[in-house]
Amino acid sequence: MNILSIQSSVAFGHVGNSAAVFPLQRLGHEVWPINTVQFSNHTGYGAWRGEVFPAEHLADVLQGIDDRGALAQSGAVLSGYLGDATIGTVVLDAVDRVRKTNSQALYCCDPVMGDEGRGLFVRPDIPAFFAGRALPLADIATPNQFELEMLTGRTIVSLADAVAAANALRARGPDIVAVTSLRPPAVDGSRLGSLIVSENGAWLVDTPKIDFPIAPNGAGDVFAALLLGRLLDGEAPAPALEKTVSGLFALLSQTLAAGSRELTLVAAQGELVQPAKRYKAYAI
Repeated sequence: MNILSIQSSVAFGHVGNSAAVFPLQRLGHEVWPINTVQFSNHTGYGAWRGEVFPAEHLADVLQGIDDRGALAQSGAVLSGYLGDATIGTVVLDAVDRVRKTNSQALYCCDPVMGDEGRGLFVRPDIPAFFAGRALPLADIATPNQFELEMLTGRTIVSLADAVAAANALRARGPDIVAVTSLRPPAVDGSRLGSLIVSENGAWLVDTPKIDFPIAPNGAGDVFAALLLGRLLDGEAPAPALEKTVSGLFALLSQTLAAGSRELTLVAAQGELVQPAKRYKAYAI
């Protein structure tokens, strides 16, 4: 399957397209990345070099792809971190162009806005863009718990709350909502949960919580890519979540063992495709 992925990019490390493209390729998908930024490294280091690309640059690259007739061959669009809402407009234009020639094409929206402990780390216009424009067009959404609470205005203190919030988001557009980083008290304090909700039900996969000295960035980008890749392969939501979470947990475990602040994506590539240990999805 051909996938158009519009996200940030770094030369050193793995976030945005630098985290999403390789896992999708390992699953057998062709990926056409459009980079919203090109930085030396992710901003969590406190210093970086590079450039944020204006919306006009992204639109020009998109047009060049369209000039080749390639958008007609695309089966999905994946979007992640957006610098501002004008870049988001280019994403929605890409979705519209792809769907005009392939009505079955999927749009997976990872509404990157913030996280527990860090709070909101995007520009003020981004939450409204996701809530009002992007998510109503999405087929799949992959918020973390913080983002789901922000998008729905709900506080999540139990699994029932998480399912209700995911269904509230589904009612506004996406057929499938996958929630990452579910934390206590919604899950046990020693565990970290991921939830997927569709019209056919809700399933939870939880794994041991890994305590990093400094948590690596990009895990959510890998999650969205792996889940989209497996759903495009025709897998049902529950097994797709099982394999996605199991592969990601193996990646994070190897990253911790290596003492790396960056995801050891290449070293763990086999686990992304075929995790040695599979964590089971339980119906909620």
